[in-house]
Order: sequence, then C-alpha cells, then structure tokens
Amino acid sequence: MGNKGKVYLAGAGPGDPGLITVKGLKCLAEADVIVYDHLIDQGLLSGTKEGAELIYVGKKAGAHTLSQEEINAILIIKAEQGKMVVRLKGGDPFILGRGGEEAEALAANNIPFEVVPGITAAVAAPAYAGIPLTYRRLSSSFAVATGHEESSAISKLASDTLVFLMGVANLTSIASKLIEGGLSPATPAALIQWGTTPRQKVAQGTLGNIAFIAEKENITPPAVLVVGKVVELRHKLSWFEAKPLFGKKVLVTREEGKIRKLQRLLKLEGAWPIEVPAIKIEATPDQYLRDIILRFPDFHWLILTSVNGVQALFNHLYRNDMDARKLSNLSICAIGSATAESLRQHGLVADLVPTQYTSQGILDSFRERGIDGQRVLLLRSQLANPDLPRGLLRLGAQVEEAAIYHVLPASTADEETQRLLAQEKIDMITFTSPSTVKGLMALVGGDVAILNEAVVACLGPVTADYANKVGLKVDVIAERHTMEGLVEALVKYGGESGLS
Repeated sequence: MGNKGKVYLAGAGPGDPGLITVKGLKCLAEADVIVYDHLIDQGLLSGTKEGAELIYVGKKAGAHTLSQEEINAILIIKAEQGKMVVRLKGGDPFILGRGGEEAEALAANNIPFEVVPGITAAVAAPAYAGIPLTYRRLSSSFAVATGHEESSAISKLASDTLVFLMGVANLTSIASKLIEGGLSPATPAALIQWGTTPRQKVAQGTLGNIAFIAEKENITPPAVLVVGKVVELRHKLSWFEAKPLFGKKVLVTREEGKIRKLQRLLKLEGAWPIEVPAIKIEATPDQYLRDIILRFPDFHWLILTSVNGVQALFNHLYRNDMDARKLSNLSICAIGSATAESLRQHGLVADLVPTQYTSQGILDSFRERGIDGQRVLLLRSQLANPDLPRGLLRLGAQVEEAAIYHVLPASTADEETQRLLAQEKIDMITFTSPSTVKGLMALVGGDVAILNEAVVACLGPVTADYANKVGLKVDVIAERHTMEGLVEALVKYGGESGLS
C-alpha cells in the first residue's frame, strides 16, 4: 500500500461561517475528502477544490446518518487511500463532540492526524447574544457541560456562569437540578437558539421560568443555555440583533457565481440571504468574438456596460493567447464603478466612467466630450436596452453593437423557488438588472402577487422601470448603482419604514 494520507479534525465554528479559523479554511481548500456534520454552513463547502469528495455524516436527535463507528471507518479508509481528509465538525472538535473518539480511532490505526481547533458555540453564542461569560464583579469563572444526558453531576457545578450545550430537551430537569444544588430560582438564565446566525433567537428569564418561556417562544435545538448574573448584561450589550437588517430573509437573484459579494454585504447588516440564481451567463462563440477583436482598430471608442462584459472579453483574449494590448488604440468607456474596477484588474484604466449609470447619464457624458463622426463599439448582452445606441446615433456617432455574452433564465418554473416564497416568508427581494427580474418571474411561473408580498429592491432606475412594467411594486431603488448602494438603500428603507 502506498503512503497514508492524513486526517484533519477541524472545527467549523458555531454557525457563522466567518468564524472558522484561517487554518481551517486552508485545510478545506486543499482537502481531497471532506466529511462534514449536520449544522455546517454550506457556504464553507463552496471553496473546496475541484473534484473534492463531500461526505455528509450529519447527526441530529433521533436521526443519525451513520454511526460513530461508521464515521471512524470512513476516515481510516480514505486516509489509507493516501487522501487528505478533513473531518469538519461544528464548533470545536474536542468540546462536547466526538472528536476525541475519532482521534483515538485514527491513532489506533496509525493514521496521521492533526486537530484544528474551532470556536465553540459555548463561547460564541453568548457573545453574539450580548452575554459575556466572565465579567469583573459578576463572574470570574465559567463551566461548560452537556445538557444532552441527565446527570446528577449537574447539581454540583460550581462556576459563576454555567453553559449547557444540547440541553433543550432536558431543560426542565437541568433547571430543577441546579436549584436543588443551591442556585436560586431567580438566577438569570437565557436560551440562545441558532446562535451567531441571522436566525438567532433568545429567550431570557430565570432558572425558575426559563423552561416555560422557552416552550412559549418555541425554542428548539440547536440552542445554548447560559445561567448566571452575566445574563443581565444582555439588555445593554446586545449587538448582533441590533443590526439594521437582522433576521430579514433577503432573496438574492443575481447569476450564479456573482451572488457572493451581495450575500456578504447583506450578512454584514445581519440579513439572512437566500440564494436563488435567476439567470445564467453563456459565453458568445469564440469565432464571433475573434472577428470582433480583429476589427478593434476600426473603432475610436469601446463601451463596456458590465463586469460580465469585461470578463467575457478577457476570458476570450486569454484563451486565445492575447491580452490587453489588443485594446491599445481604443478609448474605453466603463459603465459603473464595478466595471471600471474589473478593467483595472486587467491593467486598464477607463477613459470615461459616467457618474450616472443610466442611458441619459452616459449620453450626457459623451455629449460633453463630443463624439460626432466617431466609431463606437458597444459590447454587452443580447438583452440590453436599445436607448443607448439610439442616443449615440443622435449625437452623430457611428455605432455597432455586439453581444459579448448571453443572459438566459436559470430555468423554467421552479417549485423550490415557489416554496421559498410561499412558505419561508421572504422579507425582501433584490434585483440587479432587468434580466434578473425576467429570470425570477420565469422561476415563479409569472406569479407577480407572490413576489409583491415582499419588499422589492432594484439596483437603479432601469431595473426598477422594467420591474414596474411587469407588474411588480418597487419599494426601493438604490441611488448608488453598486452592490454597496443596494444594501445601503435596503438599510435606509428598513429604518424609515420601521420594518421589523
């Protein structure tokens, strides 16, 4: 048998994918096999290398995909095949998980392994709820215990702050045993559900009533119980739930692969982004683009209207052993700061970036420069609005258009998208272009009513105009036509409307 591989027992953190360690991310990016748990954020799996094998071994109450012995066997078998294996576990692998048992099984079979610690929910969930586990004068120690199994040892815990993981099912028993052990029924207590995520929900009370409050507020696993005086600090220190878009379910409709930036910006404001790619981008055939590029010397101006256009152009150039020198004779107009930045990444600085991203704003910029008699090549999608080339013709330019990429609906009517909108109570829907409106309409079978139940937000007036034409009620139009501007507009709308 060849060289053995290696297993990394890695903690994924408590729920917020941003809380995984740098080393944990590096292991995921290099892994041949990833064996992952139930509560792992799926976004962590999107950065794996091509061809990596993903094996789900999730466990939740009453539903175990595989036994612990079977999980151990997978780790051993894959490592013996010479593969780098990441065993991705929620929280920290050694804190109230089975990481120690997995390490023991690997050691017994002479499998090399490393432990990559993770942030445990025992610490992170209280922090995101505004509850410090230690605080001068209130708590100089804390203890972490499992609440999954009933134990007489619970009554003997003696730290200032007590944290229980997996204790929802036994909450009444835990509270009773702590009171029997000498804690007052008036001791502050909090139960934190889905801690560190936009789904976070906190039930706060005392040992005497926390079980009643949790049932009343329908707190279910996963949840962390915190007991101690530090819970009282929550009313002053709660920060995560104070974010302007906290808990709002926002449907993100950009094309697949372009959703991540908007998702990240929304998460920074506390939102819960739900990814529904409404369109897909297809490259124009190489021969068509090759013929256009050969004619670049015939033009004075090149207009690129989107990041997609820049990427499509340079993908073709690089694929055919060409580079930015092919554009050396052209003045370049980039529509939007994101398009201009995309050009910069390829070593080009746009000669013109209109301040207004509407057709009229672009035409005003060219009117000031003077474009009469000049030849203009407009590279964009096949769905683009005809107002811009018509306006350029009126200014005296000679205009030629070419579809450098094609925008297509992601699919026809989609049951999962309809279910999301009907059952998940989507709060907001974002549209970044008319094509995303058209694509989502196709996914819901043209059901305008179901979309109008949410706040509809559009990136700029062109998108808003199209949305209005198809019957959508547009609530938000971003003044700045960027992803940052769209999120700013949603935050502003939420504050002004009192959306909660």
